[in-house]
Amino acid sequence: MLHKPDYFSLEDIDAIAEIIRRRARGFRPRLGLILGSGLGTLAEEAEAAAVIPTREIPDWPVSTVPGHAGRLVLGTLASQPVMILQGRVHYYEGYTMAQVGLPVRVMQRLGVETLIVTNAAGAVNPEFAPGDLMLITDHLNLIGMAGLNPLRGPNLDALGPRFPDMSQAYDRKLQALAKQVARQAGILLREGVYASLAGPSFETPADLRFLRGAGVDAVGMSTVPEVIVARHGGTRVLGISGISNKANLDGSTITTHEEVLEAGRIIVPKLLTLLRGVLQAL
Repeated sequence: MLHKPDYFSLEDIDAIAEIIRRRARGFRPRLGLILGSGLGTLAEEAEAAAVIPTREIPDWPVSTVPGHAGRLVLGTLASQPVMILQGRVHYYEGYTMAQVGLPVRVMQRLGVETLIVTNAAGAVNPEFAPGDLMLITDHLNLIGMAGLNPLRGPNLDALGPRFPDMSQAYDRKLQALAKQVARQAGILLREGVYASLAGPSFETPADLRFLRGAGVDAVGMSTVPEVIVARHGGTRVLGISGISNKANLDGSTITTHEEVLEAGRIIVPKLLTLLRGVLQAL
């Protein structure tokens, strides 16, 4: 069985960053972008300086889920130097929280100052429809409340404090910019709270009613650990959920991963327009 670390030292992270830096011939990204289920085709819009399969990077967690290509794309998008993670990993795949947060740590050491996280999420708010975009204004860290926090272990003092503040996990100026871009482009941009669960099972109707009662608008199995790591290291965060299915509060429908991927085809054009506008304005 392969060793799955619960902690990466700064030396471990820097060693991985140096490998990527050499493969990318010194390219320095300013902005990081993590693409969720069915959204990986966005990476094809970048003018790539380097494309690195994550399987070729020592200690890098490799995605095992359909819809997650498992590639790093370094290049330019809307004239911004970006590092795109085309497919993320999740706790339910058997990785530790340290491994889930590792890509963000490496991005930070490579020079990323702003992180845009995207995901495919199930609607909890009954007004949301498949294909909608939702601006993440806050999150409910249910998986972290149970002890699964990516900051567990010795603190990396060089990157951030032992007890980082999460009162503004999602940057308010970036949110305002995204709303402005959406208005100008005629894109309906919902706003709401995203809940992160462990997965991989989809939620029961009782789960969803519980989440709705707690003020949640969309639910998924990712994103929040990455945001926590980003904020610990002082990286600004913009979060966008693509709504992949209707709220199943009464148990009348069945949710499948194929449905999630299909919704991505509707979401990607709108998400690309939104992200291009944001990047051009930064």
